[in-house]
Amino acid sequence: MSGQDWLEKDFYAVLGVSKDADAATIKKAYRKLARTMHPDHNPGDAKAEAKFKEVGEAYAVLSDPDQRQQYDQLRAMTGGARFQAGGAGGSSGGAGFEDLFGGVFGGGAGSPGGSRVRFGNGGGASTGGGFEDILGGLFGGGGGGFGGQTRGRRGTDLSAVTTLPFRQAVEGSTVSLGVEGRTVKARIPAGVRDGQKIRLRGKGRPGEGGGPAGDLEVTVKVSPHPVFALDGNNLRVTLPVTFDEAALGAQVQVPTLDGGTVTMKIAAGTPSGRTLRVKGKGITTSAGVGDLLVTVQVVVPQRLDGAAKEAVEAFRAATGGQDPRAELIAQAGT
Repeated sequence: MSGQDWLEKDFYAVLGVSKDADAATIKKAYRKLARTMHPDHNPGDAKAEAKFKEVGEAYAVLSDPDQRQQYDQLRAMTGGARFQAGGAGGSSGGAGFEDLFGGVFGGGAGSPGGSRVRFGNGGGASTGGGFEDILGGLFGGGGGGFGGQTRGRRGTDLSAVTTLPFRQAVEGSTVSLGVEGRTVKARIPAGVRDGQKIRLRGKGRPGEGGGPAGDLEVTVKVSPHPVFALDGNNLRVTLPVTFDEAALGAQVQVPTLDGGTVTMKIAAGTPSGRTLRVKGKGITTSAGVGDLLVTVQVVVPQRLDGAAKEAVEAFRAATGGQDPRAELIAQAGT
């Protein structure tokens, strides 16, 4: 970006913030506009794409304390006016060099007692430094002069999607992603959830003019497991048990994610739907180790023959005076 750009463009107006806005306000405004104007959300809209680039250009300057200070100083000296180099006094279309920058050297050109800056061979000023030495810092570094370049523009943020098997999502994994002809390796942390977004700093589109690269936002899709479900650091499993195991109590085997089993006690009278906890059999993440949450599901036989049917009929006769729905019906009428 040239010094001419800085003079012509009001970056505060582009972002819709005041000139005394703090860094957090500027960042918030940029993010809101960037999301709205992003090409991915406005396919084929040339105006939105141009606005997106303009917003990025403004943020690149105002988010950098040094560039922002230089920008403010330059705009203050020129009043935001367009600079056009001309003859003495400048052209009719804009302020001349001496009019715009006379104040830097102790007075406006042409004013009574005002000093002029004289340039010798090679642009050297009689005040002891050349034009490029004096103003180089305003445009991104000494030696660049008025046509020098500022710090490069930050690259665009990109997005990608990856799908992981359940076990890889639980244990963590490194995946390779194809991004605009590049291969990017991404470390997916243990315990990632389906739909979770992970931001990889500096893995987006390369910057321009030596500027930093953008970020890559990876959306992770997790394939479901036939047995287990993830709940934070915990794993959930539904465990079928027989009627007699639930009614009389039992020691049962529960599967674990590592392919083994763990013994769990079912207390007598355990109802279907009750969830029991097995400590330390969940997953391990930076937040700690989770548990295995076991939901009991009493299985009702589809068919009963012979002695089994007689036993159930005997049980019904023995408990015929009990109505498990009595309390529910009573509460429904309140």
